[in-house]
Amino acid sequence: MSDAERFAGLHVPGAPLVLPNAWDHASAAALAAHGFAAVGTTSLGVAAASGKPDGTGATRAETLALAHGITALPCLVTVDVEGGFSDDPARVADLAAELAGYGVVGINLEDGRADGSLVPAGRHARVIAAIRDRVPGLFVNARTDTYWLRAAEQESVAETLRRARVYVEAGADGVFVPGLPDDAAIAAVAESVRAPLNVLYAPGRHSRARLAELGVARISTGSLLFRAALHAVVSVAAELSDAVPDAEPTIPTYQRVQDIMATVDTGRAR
Repeated sequence: MSDAERFAGLHVPGAPLVLPNAWDHASAAALAAHGFAAVGTTSLGVAAASGKPDGTGATRAETLALAHGITALPCLVTVDVEGGFSDDPARVADLAAELAGYGVVGINLEDGRADGSLVPAGRHARVIAAIRDRVPGLFVNARTDTYWLRAAEQESVAETLRRARVYVEAGADGVFVPGLPDDAAIAAVAESVRAPLNVLYAPGRHSRARLAELGVARISTGSLLFRAALHAVVSVAAELSDAVPDAEPTIPTYQRVQDIMATVDTGRAR
């Protein structure tokens, strides 16, 4: 069995793969050392660590460099490529082929644009089809931002399902829908799309057990780990500066992490 086949086999509805997302070599190595079978990247983390905006196609080089390095780690690697860093299906397929050549087993490809709009479903499907033709074994996780972008506030489960089905028909191996509003919406997508459903973990709202019951096949952490790491850095430094003897670093809460990231966040979380 190939690495790509092993990765695809980890996507089991009802027994979801927990996919932590790294932003640099050290974070990926730490996750691999802990025993995670697969590690993804987070475009926000990669962008912020590079001092660049997220979701604008500005981090192609950084994404490739990170992918090239972490494929040497003892884990399967899937890479967040935003919208593919190009509007040309052939160029995105070239990118996918280069990543596969490094040993990457999957990519995350989104239909959200930097201006807050959605790429027409047919256009996104053509990119997916080009990747499928060029790199047949690569796991393509097609992300739709129907519930994610400000311009998509009126989007519905029906539109999400329409896009998901178009993407799967074009060759997507999985569907990623961040921001699904409730259990009913999650279950509806899981039941109605003939591909594994990926959900973005929301602390305080989701649990692995409940998402498993709803039929989810993959749970991503997105930028949460990066945000938590930033919070921990500030927390430890602040405690040292305040000369608190033998103080343990405060366990970060999601809200506090968001508050800290608000001062440096150059894009939306992903």
